[in-house]
Amino acid sequence: MSFSAKVLRWFHSHGRKDLPWQQDKTPYRVWVSEIMLQQTQVGTVIPYFERWMQRFPDVRSLAAAETDQVLHLWAGLGYYARARNLHKAARIISEKYAGEFPDTVDELEKLPGIGRSTAGAIAALAMNQRAAILDGNVKRVLTRCFAIEGYPEQSTIKKQLWQLAEELLPANNIADYTQAMMDLGSEVCKRSNPACEQCPLNADCQALKLNLIAKIPGKKPKKVMPVKAVQMLIVQNRAGEVLLQKRPPAGIWGGLYSFPEQQIDDNVGEPQSSNWQLSASSWLKADSPLPLDPVRHTFTHYHLDIQPLYTREFEIKDEVAESAGWLWYPLDNSIEVGLAAPVKKLLGQLSEETR
Repeated sequence: MSFSAKVLRWFHSHGRKDLPWQQDKTPYRVWVSEIMLQQTQVGTVIPYFERWMQRFPDVRSLAAAETDQVLHLWAGLGYYARARNLHKAARIISEKYAGEFPDTVDELEKLPGIGRSTAGAIAALAMNQRAAILDGNVKRVLTRCFAIEGYPEQSTIKKQLWQLAEELLPANNIADYTQAMMDLGSEVCKRSNPACEQCPLNADCQALKLNLIAKIPGKKPKKVMPVKAVQMLIVQNRAGEVLLQKRPPAGIWGGLYSFPEQQIDDNVGEPQSSNWQLSASSWLKADSPLPLDPVRHTFTHYHLDIQPLYTREFEIKDEVAESAGWLWYPLDNSIEVGLAAPVKKLLGQLSEETR
């Protein structure tokens, strides 16, 4: 029995068939789920996906949305460039393709945020086209089954894996096979403690035969993560609202609202007021009568240590108060805007302390 036949037989008995994006399957629903599932677990994605579809049921409704609405619904999933790219691509599909998804992998890849594997998933799962995918789950299955050592993201290894992924595609049942490979990697051929006895490929798995399961796939070469530190200035008015600033569209937390921030230097504990046009008579640090704990946020390439600096006694210049880039945000979260994850944590702390 061929590789694909074994995978398909296993899927029909054990594969997942009741995930939200598998119902009423369309290119739009598959696309949104694939983007959400990048670097995020299925259990985390499901409620986000369901809320998203209630608010943006099709590509045109997403294209017509305001960026702040999109980022608000995405808040908590992280990697916000994914949400911004979804929004950009939806507008391109609506304007350039009259609301219909391109029907080739090459055309799909031209859309913002859609790489080769995501394009293949949309084409295979929603259009039943003979297209390969190579997400983390599929990489794990292939590297173990064929005993391919080394870090899968190395160019030579990745090229080999793409070739295998395409060669192993069945002639029919592409959608089921594609879902089966993802399920096999997430449910059976797991990173740790894989259930090899339940795997339909265990008789052929070279890593199992050679006792290399624990070593394959190879890990990313380790490097020391640098640590950066900033202060976030938390200004609260007499109505209990806090002052947020909209970040530039590009860069970290692009387009999200965050507290004004400054680099920590020798004058730690005192804001560089001229930078933010704020004049405060009482700035309170984390060890103050209103303690706000420091927050560490980890990005792909570094850790960011955030020191909160709080005040309720201040003056603010009119040009700041009237600027479109600033917002008085209520602690009841009644305004729908995208918030950076550590900002949500600090707002939660502040809400607890001021109840």
